[in-house]
Amino acid sequence: MKKIKNEGQLIVISGPSGCGKDTVVKEVLKNNKSAWLSVSCTSRKPRVGEVNGIDYYFLSKKEFEQKIENDEFLEYAMYADNYYGTPKNIIKEKLDNGIDVILVIEIQGALKIKEKLKETVFIFILPPSMYELKKRLEGRNTETKDKIIKRFKTAYKELNEVTKYNYVVINDTVEVAANKVNNILIAEKCRVDRIEETYLHSLEEEIHEILLEDKVFINKNLDI
Repeated sequence: MKKIKNEGQLIVISGPSGCGKDTVVKEVLKNNKSAWLSVSCTSRKPRVGEVNGIDYYFLSKKEFEQKIENDEFLEYAMYADNYYGTPKNIIKEKLDNGIDVILVIEIQGALKIKEKLKETVFIFILPPSMYELKKRLEGRNTETKDKIIKRFKTAYKELNEVTKYNYVVINDTVEVAANKVNNILIAEKCRVDRIEETYLHSLEEEIHEILLEDKVFINKNLDI
């Protein structure tokens, strides 16, 4: 038998803008009720349909910088002229209570977490092709052409960071990609280094212990 460490697992998921990482994670959570999705803070404006406190905590630049000064973030980064950051205290609380936490964050922030928390699981989501990525960015209809070009150029640079992650998942089909992510999380739970203590408990062991303790059986041949 084995006793598993009680601490929750921190899972960081990143990928280029437009790769569909948020959609994949939503699908992951449908089939994984034991994980909690962290809500990040950002200084960017909400997109159509986004809800404060669910998609992001939307802050002004001044509010964000005040939180930086107060050391309230596990990590933060500037991406496409906006701040993004992960609230520190709630992440620690969830992990201490044995709850797995999924972070969907930009690559800059992910690499900062990797420096601080070595046991984190890092998963990189890739689009099936750069052509498909371009189509997805254009299909949002939320940004100017100049911003799309800037994100596309950034995506090329970000692809070079994939080797710093533990796993890579191609988001060709959302359901298939989400299933792969869930399989990764299951495999991580089975890692040997998550075993805190190992002990045996079986009928054979009980009989063996009884025989050792009972002097009547010592030096006698027994058929078991």
